Amino acid sequence: MKKINLFLVFLISFIYMEFIYKILIYNNIFRLSIINMIIFLIIISLIFSILCGLFKSNKANKIVYIILFSLICIWFSAQYVVKSYFDFYISLSTFQVADQVTDFMGKAVIETLRRIPGIILFFVPFVGSLIFSKYISFKHNNWRQALILLCISIGFAGVYIGSLFINKNATYSPYVLNYKVNDISLSMENLGVLNTFYLDTKRAIFGFEEKIVNVDNPLSNEDEDKPKVYSYNNLDIDFDTLIANETNSTIKSMHEYFKNDPGTLQNEYTGMFKDKNLILFMAESFNEVAVKKEITPTLYKLVNSGFVFNNFYTPTIFSTIGGEFQELTGLYASGTDILGKFRSGNISFPQGVATKFKEAGFKTYAYHNNFASFQSRNKYLPSLGFDYFKACSTGMEKIMNCNLWPRSDLEMINATVDEYINDEQFMVFYASNSGHSSYDNFNANQMAKKNKDEYLASGLNYSTRVATYLAANMELDKALEALIKKLEEAGRLDDTVIALVGDHYPYELSISEMNEMATYTKDEIVEVNRSNFILWNNAMDTIKIDKVGSQIDVIPTIYNIFGLNYDSRLFIGKDILSTEGGLAMFGNKSWVSDKGTYFSSSGKFVPRDGVEVDEAYVKSMNQIVLNKINMSTKIINNNYYSKVLK
Repeated sequence: MKKINLFLVFLISFIYMEFIYKILIYNNIFRLSIINMIIFLIIISLIFSILCGLFKSNKANKIVYIILFSLICIWFSAQYVVKSYFDFYISLSTFQVADQVTDFMGKAVIETLRRIPGIILFFVPFVGSLIFSKYISFKHNNWRQALILLCISIGFAGVYIGSLFINKNATYSPYVLNYKVNDISLSMENLGVLNTFYLDTKRAIFGFEEKIVNVDNPLSNEDEDKPKVYSYNNLDIDFDTLIANETNSTIKSMHEYFKNDPGTLQNEYTGMFKDKNLILFMAESFNEVAVKKEITPTLYKLVNSGFVFNNFYTPTIFSTIGGEFQELTGLYASGTDILGKFRSGNISFPQGVATKFKEAGFKTYAYHNNFASFQSRNKYLPSLGFDYFKACSTGMEKIMNCNLWPRSDLEMINATVDEYINDEQFMVFYASNSGHSSYDNFNANQMAKKNKDEYLASGLNYSTRVATYLAANMELDKALEALIKKLEEAGRLDDTVIALVGDHYPYELSISEMNEMATYTKDEIVEVNRSNFILWNNAMDTIKIDKVGSQIDVIPTIYNIFGLNYDSRLFIGKDILSTEGGLAMFGNKSWVSDKGTYFSSSGKFVPRDGVEVDEAYVKSMNQIVLNKINMSTKIINNNYYSKVLK
């Protein structure tokens, strides 16, 4: 009986695995450029066939086969587990934020076990080929045979390159993803797992730099010909001199980019909170679905009074570290390599939030009810200007219970308020913990367990995992209630602003569980990330803002409303209260503007009711998004602020 050629085994198996991955992650196979993918898999299968025929011993060749095939199965399985649980993809740079997984290794193991049926599906071809290995040829390829296979693979490489030019001008075509845009999300969705691994490896070795393409900005301040009532929030930076004296082409292009950005205008809210105190929260896994009048009345009050941002998003990009990076820097979390550099503490942030408030005469504090070293907060918070940082393992464990999981935000507030409440002016940052997973049941989450009876007494009737999430967030609500009470008792409430934003939606919950709590049906790309930005002062009237915003807009908005001296051009996010159009950008380069929503996977733009836009608007906006994400990367990679702000 003629044995099956290894090439066919690899090709059929790889096609099967790519389709299984798309079904498990996206519930369909149509987020693929199927022709390009199959051609690429033919090339990989030919190369693997050569590698598995290098030795004269069939046994040795079979061992090579087992090693290669098993590694491929493991890679597919790992991508499946990480994406479906942590909601990001593995790339070579992901290992710079590997503690996102390793610090929750027990939970990661549990989540992996839960996905055993899917993992088994990836291993089916491999195990099947071992069972029927006697029907597969592991014979040695002599040099002529190997050369023929190599020539065929080179030929198909040419076919693959040619195929990239089919519809090359589509927004995120295979051509664009290969040569112009570095985005692992779009590559995984459109090119497949193995092709993405190839591109990621090539770019890690040889580098890859996206180009800035200047286009008319649809978001710019309207009617620039009108007399300016307000000045721009810009510093006196001589970009012309910087450009003339710069020899590095990348830095020069960045100077030119920021020179051509007019910045954001001051507005009627500029300085509204001048000289007031600020308490800023990064709330773990907080999302608008946690706001329920029955069980989180303080959150409900803060969300629906003060500034009410009706179209705010917290794009989930690389979990907690991505959300916190975006909130605290005003930059887009464009990659794990960027986040790794940020976490080193070696990046210069002259406009860092603590630095700017210290310049204005405030004392600054940072607190976290997890370990100080988790996410390297003990390194990057000082780079933002925080000289004082207390967390579990650096003093917090002496004043609250750090032996629970998750830990109490209420305890953290009660233990720390007295350290700053009597200062003349204070700016405080809290990284909360109470809303953290697990949400499996009340007993799996100490905060949910603590608030279980109160939750059950509320009469709300949600499924177990949803109820656990909500009960855990009741602790954040109690923390805010206690904070407001303490400020009021000390006579500081009217002179203090409370700001809060979540790091990401609770991605451990499924989209159906999110929709169980939501007031409308959310999709998995954009609307699952819709949330609240609390910006509240007890003495102010309620002001509703319909403009689109996201985490990267938080710091510029705060700087403007506190009347701080800053350069709006040097933030990728913008003041939400400015006249510039709003924009929120998501992990796969989908976006929402004040005019509608663009889904990158389908290339579909959905306008808001009553809004009409032409194709040129969408095209320009796509380029604006690429430019903003690209510039975020360049700012961190080149430590740009140290070169432009002395």
